[in-house]
Amino acid sequence: MENAVHSNIAECILLSGGLDTSIVAAIASRYTKLHGITVCLKDAPDERFAKLIADRFQLHHSIVRIDENDAIAATHDAVKIMLSFDPMEVRNDASILIGLRKAGALGFKEVLTGDAGDELFAGYSFLFNKDRDDLRRSLADMWKIMRFFSVPLAKSLGMHSNLSFMDPEFKEFAQKIPVELKVRQEQGRVYGKWILRKAFEHILPDETTWRVKMPIEQGSGTSILPAYFNNSILEAEFKAKREYYWQSDKVRIRDREHLFYYEAYRRMFGAPAGKGEGKKTCPGCSVRVPEGRNYCRTCGAYPVE
Repeated sequence: MENAVHSNIAECILLSGGLDTSIVAAIASRYTKLHGITVCLKDAPDERFAKLIADRFQLHHSIVRIDENDAIAATHDAVKIMLSFDPMEVRNDASILIGLRKAGALGFKEVLTGDAGDELFAGYSFLFNKDRDDLRRSLADMWKIMRFFSVPLAKSLGMHSNLSFMDPEFKEFAQKIPVELKVRQEQGRVYGKWILRKAFEHILPDETTWRVKMPIEQGSGTSILPAYFNNSILEAEFKAKREYYWQSDKVRIRDREHLFYYEAYRRMFGAPAGKGEGKKTCPGCSVRVPEGRNYCRTCGAYPVE
């Protein structure tokens, strides 16, 4: 891991205070005076965890506190850059984009992230109950289609996202680690990324080592956006538009937040029907989806069969 981080060193990190960014910060801080950037809406949990890491490893630390309006403004740009109106992706992208912009404003052209830790080390809870063979297959399938939002988002700003976990040598090493060392019980609870946690349990704060995996939207606080849109768009307007977009564009609008992002997408790109590459047609937006992918990156529909 040290070689991977050292060969991809940067002086800035998007710091959520989760296990993966904390590990990268712990190692990178040995080589440079690292600057951490944490994006938080209101009292989001990432702020407390990121402060623990910043204090432990003496990082410069910028906490970017945002409100609903800041987050919504960023969602427009996220839709444009990522060509997606999938609510979960857009919520995640918004906080990443805000953090990258802060890094750019501070003069950084490269940032470190914790991307790929969950994919390489089985950090997602939906993997925990699989038997070993099924877990191996699921991880192998995941590795074929891995993509990380920070890469195109950074590129759109003329920046570069450094993914230490994706260093070729380290990636190969991680993929060879037995799955029973990735998903394992500790203190009566099943954890993903078990071997990473054990490797760094005497380096990181205990709260960080055994912190439960939390999606970006929850950690940063952008998960409040669905409630915001539910209160901002009237029921009659939502029903009328949902019917209209299904009849005219063959797009299934799932909720008010989905409607807001789709209208932003539509203004910029038009209806998605027939776009994309692949033999499958998404039942949610009629875009073409490649074989081997069971979800739609454009609208977020799952499963796509």
